[in-house]
Amino acid sequence: MSIAGIFILGLALSAAAFAVTISNSFVYGGERRSRLLLMPLFFGAFQALMPLLGYYLGELAAELIEACQVAVVSGKDGSASRLTIATLLFQAVATAIDAFAVGVSLRAMAVNLPLAVGVIGLTTAACCVVALAIGRRLGCLLGDRAEVAGGVVLVIIGLRAFLG
Repeated sequence: MSIAGIFILGLALSAAAFAVTISNSFVYGGERRSRLLLMPLFFGAFQALMPLLGYYLGELAAELIEACQVAVVSGKDGSASRLTIATLLFQAVATAIDAFAVGVSLRAMAVNLPLAVGVIGLTTAACCVVALAIGRRLGCLLGDRAEVAGGVVLVIIGLRAFLG
């Protein structure tokens, strides 16, 4: 697989993380910048990790991940809770399930695995940084409606994951 092909694959795999990052920037708009910057780190890391798991563990890990995949969206009294490490971990795994399947496919291809997972992870992290900037700007424009919009997107992503 060419570097261009790997880059396009990385862009495709980053789509869910991009959407969740924008939604999180609406829902958790009051968080410290350092906390928000954990999103590109977590999402990029898991987008890189999941193809490795798929490559080496294949079918066994796929069944385990599917058995554990649950979507949870919560809030208290209409206000956003804190963006916790547990929330980020859950979102990172949930948005990287498709990357796991890609890892299974990579095993059958002539691909430089370290290069592929590096490009996928860095592409996702870069897309999430862009999503943070977009989300912050849109959040300012939408005001209170931004949190509702972010919640709706998260619910849609959760339903999509739940329904397959």
